[in-house]
Amino acid sequence: MRDLDELLTQLTLEEKAGLCSGQDFWHTRAIERLGIPAIMMADGPHGLRKQPDGPGADHVGLLDSTPATCFPTAAGLASSWDTELLTRVGQALGREAQAEALSVVLGPGANIKRSPLCGRNFEYFSEDPLLSSRLASAHIQGVQSQGVGSSLKHFAANNQEHRRMSVDARIDERPLREIYLASFEEAVREGKPWTVMCAYNRLNGPLCSEHHRLLTDILRDEWGFEGVVVSDWAAVNDRIDGLKAGLELEMPSSGDTRTRLIVDAVKEGHLEEAVLDRAVRRLLTLIFKGVDQHRPNATADLQAHHQLAREAGRQSMVLLKNEQILPLGSQQKVAVIGEFAQRPRFQGGGSSHVNPTRVDTPLDAMTSRAEAPLTYAQGFEIDSDQTNDRLTEEAVAAAQSAEVAVLFVGLPERYESEGYDRTHLNLPANQLALIDAITQAQPATVIVLANGSPIIMPWVDRVPAILEGYLGGQAAGAAISDLLFGDASPAGRLAETFPHRLEDTPCYLSFPGEGDVVNYSEGIFVGYRHYDTVGTAPLFPFGHGLSYTTFEYSDLTLSGDAIRAEQGLSVTLRVTNTGRRAGHEVIQLYVSDRTCTVPVAEKALKGFHKVYLAPGESISVTLDLTHRDLAWYDVDHQCFRAPSGTFEVHVGASSRDIRAVASFTVEGDAPAWPALHRNTLFGDLEALPTAQRILRDTLAPMAEASPLLAGMLGDTSDGESDDMMVAMMRYLPLRALPSFTAGAFSEDDITTLLERLRQAAVA
Repeated sequence: MRDLDELLTQLTLEEKAGLCSGQDFWHTRAIERLGIPAIMMADGPHGLRKQPDGPGADHVGLLDSTPATCFPTAAGLASSWDTELLTRVGQALGREAQAEALSVVLGPGANIKRSPLCGRNFEYFSEDPLLSSRLASAHIQGVQSQGVGSSLKHFAANNQEHRRMSVDARIDERPLREIYLASFEEAVREGKPWTVMCAYNRLNGPLCSEHHRLLTDILRDEWGFEGVVVSDWAAVNDRIDGLKAGLELEMPSSGDTRTRLIVDAVKEGHLEEAVLDRAVRRLLTLIFKGVDQHRPNATADLQAHHQLAREAGRQSMVLLKNEQILPLGSQQKVAVIGEFAQRPRFQGGGSSHVNPTRVDTPLDAMTSRAEAPLTYAQGFEIDSDQTNDRLTEEAVAAAQSAEVAVLFVGLPERYESEGYDRTHLNLPANQLALIDAITQAQPATVIVLANGSPIIMPWVDRVPAILEGYLGGQAAGAAISDLLFGDASPAGRLAETFPHRLEDTPCYLSFPGEGDVVNYSEGIFVGYRHYDTVGTAPLFPFGHGLSYTTFEYSDLTLSGDAIRAEQGLSVTLRVTNTGRRAGHEVIQLYVSDRTCTVPVAEKALKGFHKVYLAPGESISVTLDLTHRDLAWYDVDHQCFRAPSGTFEVHVGASSRDIRAVASFTVEGDAPAWPALHRNTLFGDLEALPTAQRILRDTLAPMAEASPLLAGMLGDTSDGESDDMMVAMMRYLPLRALPSFTAGAFSEDDITTLLERLRQAAVA
């Protein structure tokens, strides 16, 4: 057992400062004289991107990295809604990391998909914080079960690439807590990542790399994070402020430049050495954890991992539309059209780019599976937006000669990548022209999409089937073939909303902001919360996905119809496969708050469960709601608070496909006292019986002399309150009492009343 406190005493000030910066692009700093080794980390949300060591190595990673299994990106994995699958993918990443002597895998990314234009959305899970955080937690637990650390990123509010290193994300406290931080919270509390990576951007002013409230008050003190906070690469601005805020490790190395700044700050009294020691102790804990859990001579079964990638691809792809054309028959004459069929796009661009161990193309996989010969036509050029008439003519001829055309289209890598955002949601012009030509020539056309985030589909009514393949990893081709030919039933469900048009998106008017400021003016109404609340019909709703079988929901029961919020609630129902094929169903539980206490979304996801059922099979599913699931964030009191009143549970197959509804009442948290001052409104006190008693005792003696005040208090001659007067009283500040009592209530009386109220508030 190492004595870290003793080791700290042996480190010089310069050595301690040096440990707070990387040794190079991927390693922590070693101190050989004390036996402190370096550990290595690498990108890896959906596959490792380890850069080779040695002379001539590409430290930035622009050239080929070490071959690794490329799994579907987070956009696809999230559409599986399968925490067990995410854990197994994480375990595979951990095993490959062990084989490569890596100690930390940089991922997963849990940033909310605020806008479909964000160029890095393929690397993030969802527009919903519960789904995102729960999947991230499963991913982390899988990786770390293999003795390798995860780095949950990018903390926080890194929701665009435009000016990402300078933009200030300005978010009100409720949406910050309920949406953007909630996407990380369960991943931290339950996943317990070894490291958390801070984001590039500012958050309500401070840079995330020096944001004490974010990195210490919330992450550590509230959520209990015990690991190391590492900077995103080159995110550090002021190294001293970063250390004070809770940023332990700067990556990559800045040489000795910032090491000297830390040393000077300690010597000059600008930085307490105790703060530096705390950071170093955390770093040493991480370093030795990585060393102690390394497995010498570890190997990974890459063939098994490829099969897992194939399974993950099948589970992640979403059948958006199917008018009795899929699955394909093995004897059908099929025309395969589109360069993506032969040159698939199966991952995103930027720092998460993986050098795959192998790649299954859709064309090869479909050719191997079909019993009748397939016809292939390139149709368009991926690297150009220009229509090629010859390729179009060849594709039309192939489609006309077949019974069904399968058209592979999508977004080229140049359309979406780390580093920049999209400016529209369209497919390239040449692909749109090809879709027009093919659908005119062959009504039986299946569209297969390769994209990392939503597109609009002006052609949606002209095709009978659409399979969303997302960026499905190195085995995507085989997974697509499995689904098209019915060797597996589609199991994916959308983890994000597909809009009819860009203008329908919640933050259309405020994305990506002006200059270095982006205002999150849509508040909590992100994704489906916006569409469902304002009544805008999406192209495909959150949670949507079809199967080759059908499911029936029945026997919805609640553990109680009147509960106390702290007790929570259990929701039970039966799901039956009513079709002729086995298949997966994702049961989604949404909650509607009907109390009208604060503005809320029409419904919000609060639970989900994925099941696999044989034809005719039934299963009983129970989903539990907690106090947090019934609560909103009270900014004034800095806590989640459940209101009293009526709630509803909505259980279904998407946010718009609700199969069963039940209501219940909640005895919520005790009403909270507002801040008490001269401008406190009467209405802010009306839910507090003690405050109402004090007000009535104080004001009733004056009501006889003031008909206006009597009307406000409801003390009218006929015993009925005057609605207008009651409404006026609700929005009346205490300071107005002298005016409404013709001076009978004085300024001194206001002071006395406030003192009585304050005493009652703390009693």
